[in-house]
Amino acid sequence: IMGYKIFTHEIHSSYAARIDNYRSYDIVSKDIIQRWTYPYVPDVKFCGNRATKLERRGMYRALEIEQSRSAQVGSFTVIGYGTKIGSNSKISDSVIGEGCTIGSNVLIEGSYIWDNVIIEDGCELRHVIVCDGVIMKAGAVLKPGVVLSFKVVIGERFVVPAHSKVSLLQQPTVHDSDEELEYADNSSGTVEFSSIQGTADQSNGEMTSESSEAHKPKLGTGGVGYIWSICEGGQEEEWRHSVAPIPEDKLTELSEAMDDDQELVTQDRTALSTSGELISDSNASEGDDNEDSKDDSVYFEKEVEATFLRAVEENVKVDHVILEVNSLRGSLDFTCSLLMRLEGFFLPNC
Repeated sequence: IMGYKIFTHEIHSSYAARIDNYRSYDIVSKDIIQRWTYPYVPDVKFCGNRATKLERRGMYRALEIEQSRSAQVGSFTVIGYGTKIGSNSKISDSVIGEGCTIGSNVLIEGSYIWDNVIIEDGCELRHVIVCDGVIMKAGAVLKPGVVLSFKVVIGERFVVPAHSKVSLLQQPTVHDSDEELEYADNSSGTVEFSSIQGTADQSNGEMTSESSEAHKPKLGTGGVGYIWSICEGGQEEEWRHSVAPIPEDKLTELSEAMDDDQELVTQDRTALSTSGELISDSNASEGDDNEDSKDDSVYFEKEVEATFLRAVEENVKVDHVILEVNSLRGSLDFTCSLLMRLEGFFLPNC
C-alpha cells in the first residue's frame, strides 16, 4: 500500500528456522541431531567444531571421552570432547558440551549442558539449559524449564523451581522500555563472553566476601547466584517458551480451544450464502470449497462498489478514488481490471 517492496526467496531443499525462544532452540537442536539439517550435523566438521562419531540410535561421541561402563547413554545424545561420565549415570535426549565432568548416579534427560560444567553425584536435570562453567553440587535438582546462566553455583541438595532463571547478575529493579532495549542492542552489539566471565569472577568474590550469608538460602549451601523472579502474569506463559514439554493441562486447554474454534467456523459457514438465503448443512458441505474461493472476490467487489457509490455521491476526485481502491489490493490480485473500468467511468470522454 505504501509502495514498499518485499523480496522473498522460496526454499525447496534447504533448511531454515528462526530461533527466538528456548522452545525453538530445542526444536532446531533436535532437527540437527536427527540429521534434518545435513550436512550441518554433529559428525561433520564445519565452523570450527570438533567432528564426532555417529553411533547406533543417533548417538554422537567425540574423542577422548571417559565413560564408566555402568553409565547409560541413550539415543539422540551428543557427548562433547573431553567429557567424563561417572558410574550409574543416565543421559538421554541431551547434548553435553566439551570438558564437562558428570559424577555418579546423575540423571540428565532432554537437557543442554554447555562447556566446562561440573555436575556432582546424585544430581537430576530434566529439560533444562545449563551454560558454561556452572557447578552443581551433590544432590542438586533442576526442575523442567530451568535456565542456569554462566558460572552459577547450585548448592547441595537444592531444588531449583520449574521455569526459573538463575544468574550471577542481580535482576534489574527498573525495567527498560522496549525502545531503550532495542537501542541498547543496536548500539552495543553482542556482549562478549570474556566480559561476562569478568563480571562473574567479580560477582563470585563480592558474594563470598560481602553477602554470602544473604544469598545462601536462595541457592542452598555453597550456592552462588540470583533467582530472577518472573514478572506478574508471566508465570502462566512460561511453558510456551520453555525447553520443557508442554504440560498435560495446557495440551487439554489447547485442544478444547481448537474444538471451539472449529465449531464457530462450522456455524459461520452454515449461516448465510452470498445471495442472502439460508443454506442447509448438506449444501454447505458440498459447496465449502467453492464458497471459500468466492468469499474473497465477493468481499472485494462489495468494497469497491461501496467506494464507487460514495465517490459519486461526494464528488471525490478520480485520483483519490483510484488511490483508495489501490489500498484494497492487498486482498486480491485481479483488481487491475476493476480499476481500469472505474477510471474509465469517471473520465468524461469514455
